[in-house]
Amino acid sequence: MTEQQRIVVVGAGYAGLTAANRIGRNRPVTLVAPEARFLHRVRQHEAAAGRPEHRPDIAHVLRGRRVTHRQARVTEIDLTARKVFLDSGAPLAYDTLVYALGSRTAFHGVPGAAEHTYPAERAAELRQRIADAPAPGTIAVVGGGATGIELATELAEAHPAWRIALVSAERIGGWLSPKGRGHVLAVLARLGVRLHEHTEVTGVGPDGLRTATGPVPADLTVWAASMEPHPLAARAGLAVAPDGRAVVDGQLRSVSHPDVHVVGDAAAVDLPGTGRLRMGCVTAQPMGRYLGRLLGGRTTEPFTFRYVVHCLSLGRREALVQLVRADDAMRPAVLTGAAGRLTKTLIVNGVVTGLR
Repeated sequence: MTEQQRIVVVGAGYAGLTAANRIGRNRPVTLVAPEARFLHRVRQHEAAAGRPEHRPDIAHVLRGRRVTHRQARVTEIDLTARKVFLDSGAPLAYDTLVYALGSRTAFHGVPGAAEHTYPAERAAELRQRIADAPAPGTIAVVGGGATGIELATELAEAHPAWRIALVSAERIGGWLSPKGRGHVLAVLARLGVRLHEHTEVTGVGPDGLRTATGPVPADLTVWAASMEPHPLAARAGLAVAPDGRAVVDGQLRSVSHPDVHVVGDAAAVDLPGTGRLRMGCVTAQPMGRYLGRLLGGRTTEPFTFRYVVHCLSLGRREALVQLVRADDAMRPAVLTGAAGRLTKTLIVNGVVTGLR
């Protein structure tokens, strides 16, 4: 790759911002993202509960790098002409495109979910709604995965006068080891969170949830059921998997358009012995670091990755660090209490440091 080649990175999440920073150490890069501050998504449950936000300025993160930040939203990508179209200003031509538009909350067509719930992306609005409420009521959190558990525990601890219900179509924390899940359930019980397991939500209204087993009344509903990739990859014509993620090769290049690298939640990455990587910052940031080395001329080896732990924040006083095997299978060992909190804090704080 020559100095004159035009490298454009779209998206400033964990993968995109890390990639731009690392490539920009020795090559000029244009980063396209509408936001001025980095969204630390794994701490959105804290923001929803009224804790201080941790959102560093992107300009500060990029300091000293050869990166130009175009503060605009990508509206279209022309893969044939190699152009990125924006909602403001002239389109950008590229020789190499890094597609890192990530994922967003998926509502799965559930009637009323998009209109009557607060996904993690709207954490600031949820915080304000709770603050403006004339009296405490009930908050229903939909989703028994990591995001739902973190939201439910954080909200319950920060707002003990509110009643918190956690609603899941499956077992809450069902992917964890028995010891890990047992700890999660114990913390939820201690915080007074009411659990609705094996409860499929069929609709949402201003007064709560409709489910296959009956209504769940709520004054506010938080939606954390699952994530889906940004649809622009498929719309532009990149080859995508059934879930909408772009299919890539060992160097994270689109299998249909090798001048496009795809990283983060937007990428369908299959690794020998591991399978398809799951969405999340735990996989996104290593992809960004790898691409910085690859496009910076520091490696030609294929991307590799090994899982180590799952981390869950369970309010300010508790956490779970679940040890896993390299293929993401659960180990029996967990860290909880002070050791879990400290480990979780170090990992979360290290994510921001790792953007550089």
